[in-house]
Amino acid sequence: MHVNQPLTLLGGISPAEFMTTYWQRKPLLVRQAIPEFQALLSRPELFDLAAQNEVESRLVMGTNGGQRDWHMQRGPFKRRAIPKLTERDWTLLVQGVDLHDDRMAALMQQFRFIPDARLDDVMISFATEGGGVGPHFDSYDVFLLQAHGQRRWRIGRQKDLSLVPDMPLKILANFTPEQDWVLNPGDMLYLPPRYAHEGIAQGECMTYSVGFRAPQTGDLARELLVRLSEGAEDTAGCDVYKDATQPAVAKPAEVPQGLAEFAKLALQKSLKDPKALQRALGEYLTEPKANVWFEIGETPNQLRSVYLDRRSKMMYDAHHIFLNGESWRAAGQDAALMRQLANQRCLSAEDLAKASDEAMGLLMEWCDDGWLHSGASIPVN
Repeated sequence: MHVNQPLTLLGGISPAEFMTTYWQRKPLLVRQAIPEFQALLSRPELFDLAAQNEVESRLVMGTNGGQRDWHMQRGPFKRRAIPKLTERDWTLLVQGVDLHDDRMAALMQQFRFIPDARLDDVMISFATEGGGVGPHFDSYDVFLLQAHGQRRWRIGRQKDLSLVPDMPLKILANFTPEQDWVLNPGDMLYLPPRYAHEGIAQGECMTYSVGFRAPQTGDLARELLVRLSEGAEDTAGCDVYKDATQPAVAKPAEVPQGLAEFAKLALQKSLKDPKALQRALGEYLTEPKANVWFEIGETPNQLRSVYLDRRSKMMYDAHHIFLNGESWRAAGQDAALMRQLANQRCLSAEDLAKASDEAMGLLMEWCDDGWLHSGASIPVN
């Protein structure tokens, strides 16, 4: 992607300008971000997804007028469990639709001017008249693309983020909107983290939310430490604690200071190798979600071209290639080829001709795992 080239998706500004002017700073409303856009999934297709056990879905209902009385149920939902279309004030939220539909996965590719490490998923919100999830804020960036019907958005920069108590949803107690728009199909609204907003359906409508992951320090530290522990013997060594100078103690329950220092040194050694930390981070960032599974593929005798499965997460750093929670050391021409696969999510027959026998073997293995697919035609991302 040419980051300095203006995009219709961003209202005629370039990705570079968007990232320096709007990203995590201020909202952006784009009329006809995708001209003449039509919903990629029909209502029946969305309802079918909501009925599947491996798909995360929620049903939100609120009474009309004044302070709403909110209710939320978690799926899966059989069709008869979903309210009638003639009933108002309800919303069906289906998470991670890009994992289950190639069309939605292709839509998310349009936002790859932002690092894959930050891209999360696409959620579809289907609502009848008056439906919504109340005034709230998110801790992550989001693009709200109107796919069908109309939705009214009210947004504000308020500092008061207190919530209504005893609610199944995080509803802002004192929402004070500053701007108000109605979005039509193809219109899109970008909101930075913690920007208060409320979307209300005007008639039957469908909105696509392209969301981003924002790791928290505690979660990230826990995940990295778990992964670093797997290779701790290699990085920290196998020294045994010695305390030949330990005197007799009158307080046997007290932890010896020498042992505390030994433990501290062991952790420092584990973190000393920067490649170990990079490896752990890349594996964490590409780890598939718990509800993701791959179908074992039939590997052809010869790969003519390959493309990543829509559920595959592939990234790299200066020393590693990461795919679906696993890592490989890579260098030279094979590393360049794998980085090309990660960036473009596909390789042509001409590209594959440059691969070494070892790289081809790895690609074949990924095809076996269902992470990669072979074919004469490559899906357009």
